[in-house]
Amino acid sequence: MTPSLSARLMKLGLKLALLAAAAGLMVFFTGLSTVHGQDLPVDYFAEVPAIMVLLDAEWFMGFLFVVTLALVVLLLKLLWNLHEIPVHKAQGENHLLTKVIFGLCLCGLFINKAWWVLAIILAFTPWNAIGDHLSRVIRAGMQKETRQ
Repeated sequence: MTPSLSARLMKLGLKLALLAAAAGLMVFFTGLSTVHGQDLPVDYFAEVPAIMVLLDAEWFMGFLFVVTLALVVLLLKLLWNLHEIPVHKAQGENHLLTKVIFGLCLCGLFINKAWWVLAIILAFTPWNAIGDHLSRVIRAGMQKETRQ
Protein backbone atom coordinates (compact mmCIF):
# COMPACT_ATOMS: atom_id res chain seq x y z
CA MET A 1 0.00 0.00 0.00
CA THR A 2 1.18 3.48 -0.76
CA PRO A 3 1.14 6.10 1.98
CA SER A 4 -1.51 8.14 0.19
CA LEU A 5 -3.82 5.11 -0.15
CA SER A 6 -3.43 4.20 3.51
CA ALA A 7 -4.08 7.81 4.51
CA ARG A 8 -7.26 7.79 2.40
CA LEU A 9 -8.42 4.54 3.98
CA MET A 10 -7.70 5.98 7.42
CA LYS A 11 -9.78 9.08 6.65
CA LEU A 12 -12.61 6.95 5.27
CA GLY A 13 -12.57 4.78 8.39
CA LEU A 14 -12.67 7.84 10.61
CA LYS A 15 -15.62 9.26 8.68
CA LEU A 16 -17.50 5.98 8.93
CA ALA A 17 -16.81 5.81 12.68
CA LEU A 18 -18.14 9.36 13.14
CA LEU A 19 -21.23 8.48 11.11
CA ALA A 20 -21.84 5.39 13.25
CA ALA A 21 -21.39 7.45 16.44
CA ALA A 22 -23.88 10.04 15.19
CA ALA A 23 -26.40 7.31 14.37
CA GLY A 24 -25.92 5.81 17.84
CA LEU A 25 -26.49 9.19 19.49
CA MET A 26 -29.63 9.68 17.42
CA VAL A 27 -31.02 6.33 18.59
CA PHE A 28 -30.05 7.16 22.18
CA PHE A 29 -31.78 10.56 22.16
CA THR A 30 -34.98 9.22 20.55
CA GLY A 31 -35.26 6.97 23.59
CA LEU A 32 -35.37 10.09 25.79
CA SER A 33 -38.56 11.37 24.14
CA THR A 34 -40.78 9.69 26.72
CA VAL A 35 -41.68 10.96 30.18
CA HIS A 36 -41.59 8.40 32.98
CA GLY A 37 -41.42 5.61 30.42
CA GLN A 38 -44.70 6.59 28.73
CA ASP A 39 -45.33 8.36 25.43
CA LEU A 40 -46.85 11.81 25.73
CA PRO A 41 -50.47 12.07 24.62
CA VAL A 42 -51.39 14.60 21.92
CA ASP A 43 -53.73 16.59 24.22
CA TYR A 44 -50.78 17.17 26.58
CA PHE A 45 -49.82 20.09 24.35
CA ALA A 46 -53.34 21.55 24.08
CA GLU A 47 -52.74 24.24 26.69
CA VAL A 48 -50.43 26.99 25.52
CA PRO A 49 -48.04 28.55 28.06
CA ALA A 50 -48.79 32.18 28.94
CA ILE A 51 -45.55 33.38 27.36
CA MET A 52 -46.66 32.14 23.93
CA VAL A 53 -49.23 34.95 23.67
CA LEU A 54 -46.40 37.46 24.00
CA LEU A 55 -44.11 35.54 21.66
CA ASP A 56 -46.84 35.40 18.98
CA ALA A 57 -47.36 39.18 19.07
CA GLU A 58 -45.87 40.96 16.04
CA TRP A 59 -44.97 44.07 18.02
CA PHE A 60 -42.91 41.99 20.48
CA MET A 61 -41.03 40.23 17.68
CA GLY A 62 -40.35 43.63 16.11
CA PHE A 63 -39.07 44.88 19.44
CA LEU A 64 -36.80 41.84 19.82
CA PHE A 65 -35.50 42.37 16.28
CA VAL A 66 -34.63 46.01 16.99
CA VAL A 67 -32.97 45.13 20.30
CA THR A 68 -30.98 42.32 18.68
CA LEU A 69 -29.91 44.59 15.83
CA ALA A 70 -28.90 47.32 18.30
CA LEU A 71 -26.85 44.81 20.32
CA VAL A 72 -25.06 43.58 17.19
CA VAL A 73 -24.25 47.17 16.16
CA LEU A 74 -23.04 47.97 19.69
CA LEU A 75 -20.87 44.85 19.74
CA LEU A 76 -19.32 45.75 16.37
CA LYS A 77 -18.68 49.31 17.58
CA LEU A 78 -16.98 48.03 20.75
CA LEU A 79 -14.90 45.60 18.70
CA TRP A 80 -13.86 48.45 16.40
CA ASN A 81 -12.93 50.64 19.40
CA LEU A 82 -10.89 47.80 20.87
CA HIS A 83 -8.97 47.38 17.64
CA GLU A 84 -8.33 51.13 17.40
CA ILE A 85 -6.55 51.38 20.77
CA PRO A 86 -3.05 51.09 19.23
CA VAL A 87 -3.88 53.71 16.58
CA HIS A 88 -5.09 56.23 19.17
CA LYS A 89 -1.99 55.60 21.28
CA ALA A 90 0.28 56.13 18.24
CA GLN A 91 -1.56 59.30 17.19
CA GLY A 92 -1.36 60.70 20.71
CA GLU A 93 2.42 60.31 20.74
CA ASN A 94 2.91 61.47 17.12
CA HIS A 95 4.41 58.09 16.37
CA LEU A 96 6.29 57.68 13.08
CA LEU A 97 4.64 54.31 12.45
CA THR A 98 1.02 55.46 12.84
CA LYS A 99 -0.01 54.37 9.34
CA VAL A 100 1.71 51.01 9.73
CA ILE A 101 -0.02 50.51 13.08
CA PHE A 102 -3.37 51.41 11.47
CA GLY A 103 -2.78 48.85 8.71
CA LEU A 104 -1.82 46.20 11.23
CA CYS A 105 -4.98 46.93 13.22
CA LEU A 106 -7.12 46.43 10.11
CA CYS A 107 -5.29 43.20 9.31
CA GLY A 108 -5.89 42.10 12.88
CA LEU A 109 -9.59 42.87 12.61
CA PHE A 110 -10.22 41.06 9.34
CA ILE A 111 -7.38 38.55 8.82
CA ASN A 112 -5.58 37.34 11.94
CA LYS A 113 -5.33 38.61 15.51
CA ALA A 114 -1.54 38.23 15.48
CA TRP A 115 -1.30 41.41 13.38
CA TRP A 116 -3.25 43.31 16.04
CA VAL A 117 -0.89 42.05 18.74
CA LEU A 118 2.03 43.29 16.65
CA ALA A 119 0.30 46.70 16.34
CA ILE A 120 -0.10 46.81 20.14
CA ILE A 121 3.59 46.01 20.57
CA LEU A 122 4.64 48.71 18.09
CA ALA A 123 2.33 51.32 19.61
CA PHE A 124 3.13 50.76 23.28
CA THR A 125 6.88 50.11 23.04
CA PRO A 126 8.96 53.07 24.29
CA TRP A 127 11.20 53.32 21.24
CA ASN A 128 13.06 56.38 22.58
CA ALA A 129 14.17 54.47 25.68
CA ILE A 130 15.21 51.46 23.61
CA GLY A 131 17.16 53.71 21.21
CA ASP A 132 18.90 55.48 24.10
CA HIS A 133 19.83 52.17 25.71
CA LEU A 134 21.19 50.75 22.45
CA SER A 135 23.17 53.95 21.88
CA ARG A 136 24.72 53.62 25.34
CA VAL A 137 25.63 49.98 24.67
CA ILE A 138 27.22 50.83 21.32
CA ARG A 139 29.03 53.85 22.78
CA ALA A 140 30.38 51.75 25.69
CA GLY A 141 31.58 49.11 23.23
CA MET A 142 33.33 51.67 21.07
CA GLN A 143 35.04 53.21 24.10
CA LYS A 144 36.35 49.77 25.14
CA GLU A 145 37.83 49.26 21.66
CA THR A 146 39.61 52.63 21.71
CA ARG A 147 41.12 51.93 25.16
CA GLN A 148 42.67 48.65 24.07
